[in-house]
Amino acid sequence: MQVTKEHDHKIRKIMRGLQCQRDFECYASKFENLSKAGVIGDVIMVECIEEKAKTRKFGRSVGLGYICECALRNYIIRNFYR
Repeated sequence: MQVTKEHDHKIRKIMRGLQCQRDFECYASKFENLSKAGVIGDVIMVECIEEKAKTRKFGRSVGLGYICECALRNYIIRNFYR
């Protein structure tokens, strides 16, 4: 996936504020290897649809599903719809 310098700067800033249990695998793969996520509403929330959602650091249980609270994953889905 092509990322502009502006987006890369914002992404690196987000990453500096996170501790990722997957060692930023999504960034290292140029966002080809992303966790499975879906959009709820008009990108108001990002639903984690990974099988391992309940073991993810940024997965928060809500009702019958999980919301992704990873700032980087949320940025990617909101800006690149991936």
